[in-house]
Amino acid sequence: MLVRVASLYHWLQRWWLYASLSILTIGIVALGQPQLVRAAEWWQILIQGAQIIQLSNVSDAQEASLGAETNRSILNQVKLYRNPAVGSYIDSIGQRLARNSGRPNIRYTFQVVEDNAINAFATMGGYVYINTGTIKAADNEAQLAGVIGHEIGHIAGKHSLQRVRQSAIAQGISSVAGVDRDRIVQMGVQVALTLPNSRQDEYDADRRGLTMLMQTGYAPSGLPEFMRKLANSNSAPEFLSSHPAAGERATRLQNMIPAAYRNRTEGLNASVYKQNLRNFF
Repeated sequence: MLVRVASLYHWLQRWWLYASLSILTIGIVALGQPQLVRAAEWWQILIQGAQIIQLSNVSDAQEASLGAETNRSILNQVKLYRNPAVGSYIDSIGQRLARNSGRPNIRYTFQVVEDNAINAFATMGGYVYINTGTIKAADNEAQLAGVIGHEIGHIAGKHSLQRVRQSAIAQGISSVAGVDRDRIVQMGVQVALTLPNSRQDEYDADRRGLTMLMQTGYAPSGLPEFMRKLANSNSAPEFLSSHPAAGERATRLQNMIPAAYRNRTEGLNASVYKQNLRNFF
């Protein structure tokens, strides 16, 4: 029954669009030359509105396809760290966390960026990027897992998709321009690499990341400890500019940890972690 209702809804949606375009076509033909350009602009608004609606209802398969294209563009602007051991290590942590992300049905890809700046970011479709500087800055695996979980949280919350949609509305409809696939990918790259996350999205990704740590077995204190470390340091301006209010969030995260989880120690062994780093770098 639900399938029939959904099919009827999409049929009515397409019927409305085609009917509107047909009426608009008749109107354009009937209009004189002075009104032709204005009518054509309304045609563009109708078409672009349909694309925005599609963007706000993207399926997992469509998101994966857009994410793959966005990832290819991002890889033209960053340099990956070509060390299979590091890549495998990050992927193993990421895949464990992703199983508890709330969106385990999409394929997650974890990549290490050769950059000593402390930063991490994600884009739609399951793509997560961790700088080598972040791996080196963490004191233990739980802290690193906290950062990775936070970025997975952005994907689970569909934050990139929401921000691309907002950007499409602002840049597309306001300029009466169509939003084609290439434009969406360009906005996806911009969102991933240059635009800071909103405080609301950061809080949501924090909450999701903390939950993943607990459900995966890590000490949840890893995430607030890493945030507090960076908030008290001047060595991570890039991370703090794209992940605002780190100090406040560290306190907030610490208060969110249930009493039963506060004494967990999984992933806090600093000596084991440092030994791994010596093997990687």
